[in-house]
Amino acid sequence: MSSGPTSTAAAIAARREQTRHKLTQVETAIGQLRRERGRLTVRAIAERAGVSATFCYENAEARSVIQNATAASRTRHNRQAQEEHERIEASWRERALNAETELTRAQKEIFADRQQIGELMGRLRDFDQMVPGESVQQLVTENTSLKRRLQQVTQEHRSLQERLEGARSNLRFADKRIADLEAQLLERDQT
Repeated sequence: MSSGPTSTAAAIAARREQTRHKLTQVETAIGQLRRERGRLTVRAIAERAGVSATFCYENAEARSVIQNATAASRTRHNRQAQEEHERIEASWRERALNAETELTRAQKEIFADRQQIGELMGRLRDFDQMVPGESVQQLVTENTSLKRRLQQVTQEHRSLQERLEGARSNLRFADKRIADLEAQLLERDQT
């Protein structure tokens, strides 16, 4: 056995080839974990690639590839969480706005009905003094139906008010839940 320059060069070439093969395995493992939506950690990548975690830490190129992959994964995960947060928030905001719009509409309708009732009550008093009993009975019937309508509108108003309060409560709960999830993401990203 000669330990000359040719055997040293051959050993170095073999070592470089082995390192290139391991790097290829690491890159393949990262791709597989991404497709499977697995967690990108040094241990998981090393295990999937069939290389040691020490290789992943000590080899500068492997370390760089893994750091880039985990950073990209974290960024993608944060972006998805932010998009989900925005989607949920928009949904609750739209519901709250719809409830407020309906409440405003109901309040305007109630106000208009009350004005009409007031006007009709004034006419009824005027006619009560001037008109025979039959017309008064017709006005009393109309007044009763208007009172029923006012009760219905008041019930709708109450129902819409409760829905608005429920939507606001749901929005507060969603905001709290989203904040908790963001805190969990930050904690997980820091570990």
